[in-house]
Amino acid sequence: MTDSVQEDEVRRAALHTRRRFLTVSGAAMALAFGTNLASRDTAEAVAVNLRSDPFTLGVASGDPLPTAVVLWTRLAPEIFDPMGGMPDKTFEVQWQVATDERFRHVVRAGTATARPEYRHSVHVDARGLEPGREYFYRFRSANHLSPTGRTKTAPERRASALRFGIASCQAYPDGYYTAYRHLVEEDLDVLLFLGDYLYENAVNTVAGDRFDTSANVPDVFQTSPVTLDQYRLFYSLYKADPDLQAGHAALPWIVTWDDHEVVDNYAGAVKGAVPTEDFLVQRANAYRAYWEHMPLRTEQLPEGPDAKLYRRFDFGDLMQVSVLDTRQYRNASPSPTITGEEQMNWLLDGLGESRARWNVIANQVMMAEQRTTLTDPPRLNVDAWDGFTEDRRRLFDGIVEREVEGVCVVTGDTHTNYANDLRQNFADANSRTVGVEFVGTSISSGRDGFDTSPQLDLQLQANPNTKFVNGQRGYVTFEVNRDRMRADYRVLPYVTQPGAPVSTRTSFVVERAEPGLKDV
Repeated sequence: MTDSVQEDEVRRAALHTRRRFLTVSGAAMALAFGTNLASRDTAEAVAVNLRSDPFTLGVASGDPLPTAVVLWTRLAPEIFDPMGGMPDKTFEVQWQVATDERFRHVVRAGTATARPEYRHSVHVDARGLEPGREYFYRFRSANHLSPTGRTKTAPERRASALRFGIASCQAYPDGYYTAYRHLVEEDLDVLLFLGDYLYENAVNTVAGDRFDTSANVPDVFQTSPVTLDQYRLFYSLYKADPDLQAGHAALPWIVTWDDHEVVDNYAGAVKGAVPTEDFLVQRANAYRAYWEHMPLRTEQLPEGPDAKLYRRFDFGDLMQVSVLDTRQYRNASPSPTITGEEQMNWLLDGLGESRARWNVIANQVMMAEQRTTLTDPPRLNVDAWDGFTEDRRRLFDGIVEREVEGVCVVTGDTHTNYANDLRQNFADANSRTVGVEFVGTSISSGRDGFDTSPQLDLQLQANPNTKFVNGQRGYVTFEVNRDRMRADYRVLPYVTQPGAPVSTRTSFVVERAEPGLKDV
């Protein structure tokens, strides 16, 4: 792809967001930021000489707290260069947060350091903000101004309503990210991304034509990533997509990973049959590249092959979100666990201490029992919680023992929509319902998908706890008040061509006082 085509495509990202984003000239920008473009600082002087826009990967925000939110960008004027087209030097990047999109009322501002060892990614923990408020943010590097992003802090105390969404699984070769064009119009407060942000599969073909018609897929993407620079380049490829950039710029994201951010179906330190030192090096590379490209705090910065990604967010007294990591700590034998002991204790303690009306568990893989055959015994998906039944039993029993109410699990992974009642004992049809699970389909993985199939019909027959199943692409949105939650399954008829419309396939409600799914 030519530089001009690439730049034009990426810059269009800002145009697809829910609001109009402002761009200004270099001179006006200098006045807006209150700085002199001819700075004496060495790093700044080098930045002035950047020949092209360094904000090709857009902007993002995430992990909202009542008075803080993470702001992200990365300087990369050349997307497909291992160094991003940047010199091996430290750069200063200025940032602003305002209450209006024209930045007439700037409430926070500062300077961040973009370091070459992190490929000039920037993670600003913008603090001192007001709870439950919309903000706008932007970055500046010399005479280049980033797109404007919109974000929102979490409410602090009593909250009456919240809108959030879930998304997952966006294989780049499989289709366009049209779902994000629609998602930014939903006016959500936060998005929970539940894993498989990228896929480690080689990109040999691309649905439709995401590249310039005169160019082929660059050679670097025709091999699965293993090294740190290879993972970084894959993130550059994904994040150059204008619809994905629009999704990030429109609202804060809370992210977690599944397996494809490293390699398919890995478990803890194991890829394949046994742990190897080579795989831990690969996992360290993948984790590092993930942090560099996500709106995460420094607490999530990996140390070698380890990173603490499980964490918790409070949205006033209305909703608590516990974000899980079901890959890093899982172990298939001799004592199978999907969470590990420390994370399970953290989850149960948090649920027991929660004073929120709704307790949401952001989870990667299906938690409900999912029989895929009518045989006895049935076939189960052992890569999901069905392969770790002792952990599931411990969690469900812990919910009952601690009298936790308003339990809602949100899940990705399957490229399929499901709506499940979560029973304390799936073998007993009269067993207590401890919560509900909403499984969201993929953004693009699996290509166009389908409404139903004989296999999906069989799953409905085999699983009385499952109330809905659908194989189309899309996302799920939620409206939450103090006593009721509504989930809308938003689906697209195709993704292998751009411009698909979106519609609501079905909806469910959950009453906090009476756990279980109800039709709207």
